[in-house]
Formats: sequence, structure tokens, C-alpha cells
Amino acid sequence: MECNHEVERLFIQYKNDIYNYLVYYTGSTDVEDLVQEVFIKVLTKLHRFEYKSNPKTWLFTIARHAAIDFYRKQKLKKLLSGKLFHFIISTEKTPDEALEASEDSRELYTAISKLKQAYRDVLILRGIQCLTGAETAEILGWSQTKVNVTMHRAIKQLEKELVHSAKGGIRRESFS
Repeated sequence: MECNHEVERLFIQYKNDIYNYLVYYTGSTDVEDLVQEVFIKVLTKLHRFEYKSNPKTWLFTIARHAAIDFYRKQKLKKLLSGKLFHFIISTEKTPDEALEASEDSRELYTAISKLKQAYRDVLILRGIQCLTGAETAEILGWSQTKVNVTMHRAIKQLEKELVHSAKGGIRRESFS
């Protein structure tokens, strides 16, 4: 119970500072979910905080990591909703779109097949099967951190493979 009171005290004392920091960090005023995420993490991690440093600096560190995670998730969502995997998932295509999707699909499969096994595993599970980081970690027997790092590296390597493919592949703009 004492932990909840401490989180409540920290929330009351620092919520505006965290909110303002996240507004400036993200460039958006729509950061309430991030603020909530910060204090949920505080609730789960408070028992590890030793008060050797200022709680405010600890909170800002958590806020920064929450914002970075948010951007990573947004980039992944954009990638998954973009042209790269859209043609695999989409079923409503004109004949021209189907032909283009088929060509893009072949290029994607070829590029994925050139990647090392760990990159292929994580791209297929996260990118094509749309599993969560936790589900992917469980399947592969990895930590979520390893899944996230490997996914980031796999996407970068896949971008290189596609950009350097013989036909030019799916252009780099698909990843932006």
C-alpha cells in the first residue's frame, strides 16, 4: 500500500513536469497516454528505485524511454501499414495492383531469404504475422529487448537488401 502512496505523491509532484517534457520531446500536446505509461512503469519499478538519485531525474529517464519506445512503435506501425507488407495482407486488388504486389512480394521474399536466420524469424513473426514483441520473445526463447533490437536491425538490413536489389526494389521512401 505504501508503494501506491509513493507513486501518487510522485504523480502529484511531477506530472506537469513529465507532461511538459513529453510535449517538448514529442512535439505533440497529445501525450496523456505517455504520461500514464510513465507512471505505470513507476508503479511497477518503484521497489527497485533506491533514492540514491533524485526521483525527478529517474522519472525523466523513464519518460524519455517511453517516448523513444513510442516512436519505435510508430515507425513499426508505419512500416507495417505501408507498402512493404500491405501487399501481403491486402486482398482487394485490381489486376494491375495484384501484378505489382506479386512482383513486390517476390522481391520481398527474396530479400528476406538473404537475411540471417534471426532476422528472418523476427521479421516474419512481427512483420508478417503481426505478433507482439512478447509473443515473439516467447516463441523464440528471447527477451523482449532482444526481439526489439533484432527487429530494428532486421528492418535496417531488409531496407539495404531492397534498396540494393537488381531492379531497385521497393524504394527507400516506403520505410519513411
